[in-house]
Amino acid sequence: MSTRQESIRLFDNSLLERLSRVHPLTPVLFWAPIIAYLLWRSLALHRLDGTRVALLAVAGVVGWSLTEYLVHRFVFHLRPSTPGRRRLQFILHGVHHANPNDPTRLLFPPVPALIAHAACFWLFRVVLGDPWIEPFFAFFLVGYLGYDYLHLALHRGTLPTRWGRYLRRQHMLHHYATSEARWGVSSPLWDHVFGTADDRRTVHPSRPQ
Repeated sequence: MSTRQESIRLFDNSLLERLSRVHPLTPVLFWAPIIAYLLWRSLALHRLDGTRVALLAVAGVVGWSLTEYLVHRFVFHLRPSTPGRRRLQFILHGVHHANPNDPTRLLFPPVPALIAHAACFWLFRVVLGDPWIEPFFAFFLVGYLGYDYLHLALHRGTLPTRWGRYLRRQHMLHHYATSEARWGVSSPLWDHVFGTADDRRTVHPSRPQ
């Protein structure tokens, strides 16, 4: 499982290729200021009630964990029906399954992440309204940032706790046993809710991952 493979080039264009690879410091430098700004607006500018902010914080983290599960299962592992969709799926996630140990592709690139998060922000804003969307989304991003770095740690094997070893085992089974299950990375919660955590699920080695 730890065998190194040659890094896969995704784009002929050097700038696009560079943007598809992520340095470990990039996510925190990119997202932490946005999180801080949203929290500052929530507490200092809007002076929102602390209890409600705390509840929205919990909702934001849980909301992220569900989003993580749904995106991983239904977007990243979508069965493409055309060459264009197959190419898009490979760029978004297939390259990670083709070479799970490429250290430059263990974190999600900021540009597509920003586009996806912008869409999520406006969707949640319709439901929550202003200004409650701001603390909710700050912790939604906290959940995302935690997921991104946890995913990095799982592949590098740097989680020494029992819980960390469990999450690593589950994720490695997703990569090396069957990609048809264990969609949750930061938590197995939604796999248990939706019945996709069963180790006995059928393996389909001939299917693209």
